[in-house]
Amino acid sequence: MPITTEQKTITKPKPTPSLFAAGHRGCAGCGQMLAARTVINALGTNTIIANATGCLEVTTTPYPESAWGVPWIHSLFENPAAVASGILAGLKQKGKDKKVKILVQGGDGGTFDIGFGLISGMWERGENILYVCYDNEAYSNTGMQASGATPWASNTTTTPAGSGTTIDAIGSHQSKKDMIAIALAHGVKYVAQCTTGYLEDIEAKVKKAATIEGPSYIQILAPCIPGWHIKPDQAMSLSRLATQTGLYPLLEYTDGALTKVMPVPANTPRVEEYLKPQGRFSHLFKGDHGKELIAQVQALADGNILKYGLKKVT
Repeated sequence: MPITTEQKTITKPKPTPSLFAAGHRGCAGCGQMLAARTVINALGTNTIIANATGCLEVTTTPYPESAWGVPWIHSLFENPAAVASGILAGLKQKGKDKKVKILVQGGDGGTFDIGFGLISGMWERGENILYVCYDNEAYSNTGMQASGATPWASNTTTTPAGSGTTIDAIGSHQSKKDMIAIALAHGVKYVAQCTTGYLEDIEAKVKKAATIEGPSYIQILAPCIPGWHIKPDQAMSLSRLATQTGLYPLLEYTDGALTKVMPVPANTPRVEEYLKPQGRFSHLFKGDHGKELIAQVQALADGNILKYGLKKVT
């Protein structure tokens, strides 16, 4: 007897409209735009955003237009955390604070530097607010000046690399501020680090943060095309390399405990693979002194691998 098969009509689910519209003024391939779209789509429509001055604000909300499909408030560089606290107070007064998630967005300049004091206050109060930092490691909107997030040996307009061998010739000779440790020191309930190279990881962590009662902090490495002097198609690959080398690990802390990491590959890439495509590090590939500096960057990556247990023991 012949085998018969039942014919079925497969209906594809309708795509959910993005809460971050196309047509913004972001650069082609911008790592921040990819990350921001992922963040807001993960949170959903019941979200209110307080956004600091910066690239994200300038490129997505040129008056009278907006790329955002949720209520969005522009604040100054220094005070989106305070604006978010005010929004939360208003929602509590109306009895709606459990129904709406408040999201603060800022770049590394507004987070690591200018807005740091008000962020600290928000965390000290233990408020149920998610803060997301898009970390492109400089003040990209105003000309690539160094910020507290600028990595060691990076060439910026305020820490220019020279041709000599003195400390002032290497570019930035300050260490990147450890905002993850600072958030943990404040007792922030949920703290995570991501990169644009792993969008599903960003989505999962944002959704996890949305379930937390209390403050949450997520930091996302978001490559800047003109600021890093890279090609528009390199943001994703370089973000992945930042993680795979150990320079920018994917981390998750819950109630102060390290609960999840992404291990580096068994054949861990050397930091040269990450640094060389970026114009901001091109001075490191000129002469023997540059090799010494690259070795110091490698030591930073190796230190992260050891600190966070990123290498699987076979």
